[in-house]
Amino acid sequence: MDGMREHILEGEAFRLISPHKTTTSVVFSSPHSGRDYPQDFLAASVLSPLHLRSSEDAYVDRLFARAPLMGAPLILARAPRAYIDLNRGADELDPAVIEGVSRPAHNPRISSGLGVIPRVVAGGRAIYAGKLPLAQARDRIARHWHPWHDQLRGLLAQTHRRFGEAILLDCHSMPHEAIESHARPGQPLPEVVLGDRFGAAADRGLVDQIEEIFRSEGFRTARNSPFAGAYIAQTYGHPVSRKHVVQIEIDRSLYLDERRVEPLPAFSAFCLRMARVTEKLVQIGAERVSLAAE
Repeated sequence: MDGMREHILEGEAFRLISPHKTTTSVVFSSPHSGRDYPQDFLAASVLSPLHLRSSEDAYVDRLFARAPLMGAPLILARAPRAYIDLNRGADELDPAVIEGVSRPAHNPRISSGLGVIPRVVAGGRAIYAGKLPLAQARDRIARHWHPWHDQLRGLLAQTHRRFGEAILLDCHSMPHEAIESHARPGQPLPEVVLGDRFGAAADRGLVDQIEEIFRSEGFRTARNSPFAGAYIAQTYGHPVSRKHVVQIEIDRSLYLDERRVEPLPAFSAFCLRMARVTEKLVQIGAERVSLAAE
């Protein structure tokens, strides 16, 4: 490891943990693991706090927590996904939940209730009894969406300037039932799905390396199905410019009691397994930087 010290920068919208010395072009992000639930949001929702948490990528931040100790920065969301979805565009507003919004051209994410201000959580359960004022939605986006993306954009630009390349690993978890619903008869279910938008967001050789790391630690993997990457991969991935984004989806049932949204007894052991994965992922960027310098 590079050292045991970290630098932490915090705002209302994000927590950025940077290594004492950055040694890699890899950056980690977790936009859906936030669990700071505003009291006014809890009061406005018709759902219990536990049901609201079903949309969280719960504890994904802890799965990759050692990245800064290994030389890579980690940016985390503070607000929960049910409150604001940072993996959507700021203009992906749902007229079914926000007053005064005109119906957009067909957008499957908005149609399913998963716009930037979500209408539903897992299982299609409605978050609110009615609609939110447009001014309230805009305020939420101004206080959370823009600061988080400004920080991420700046971090990636700094990484690219320093190393000539930036590799964003966008870290998520997926409900086990979502994998089951896309299962192919006779095929084992993937435990990790890597999304590169079918090659549009990252170099294929890089994704090959990442996939091999997960396989070397015993994970079953798949690519782009059922999750190929959303706004973050689409916006920040431009492999021709050496700007790569790979979305990582991990089966929650491996480490989480999904009904209670609590870590399983084997959570600590799983975190150690993920620490080995993280160290190898960080090393990819360090090796690529070293080769470019030769």
